[in-house]
Amino acid sequence: MRRHWMRRGFKFVLVAVVAVAALGFIVMSLWNWLVPAVFGGAVIGFWQALGLFVLARLLVGGLRGRGGYRGHWRQRMAERWEQMTPEEREKLREGMRGRCGHRGMPPPAASA
Repeated sequence: MRRHWMRRGFKFVLVAVVAVAALGFIVMSLWNWLVPAVFGGAVIGFWQALGLFVLARLLVGGLRGRGGYRGHWRQRMAERWEQMTPEEREKLREGMRGRCGHRGMPPPAASA
């Protein structure tokens, strides 16, 4: 049983190392292909490309992985929606129609 977990851990580390190396190589290749020709920038190496990738990931994506907090607002809104009375729901719909520019749409059909 212990060997199974060790083998699995080794495979995970190996895949992670290959993925990081591939990402670094892709970023380096794209940078060196586009930036010097388009902007007159410098050519970068592998470690600089990895650093650039990490920086871009931090600035754009943050430290979160996939999922996580991204869908949390939908769950909270669904919980709030369930707690609303039909009058409150209609008031929210009307407010959203006014905000989102759906003024010409007919009102939703009343559900039984």
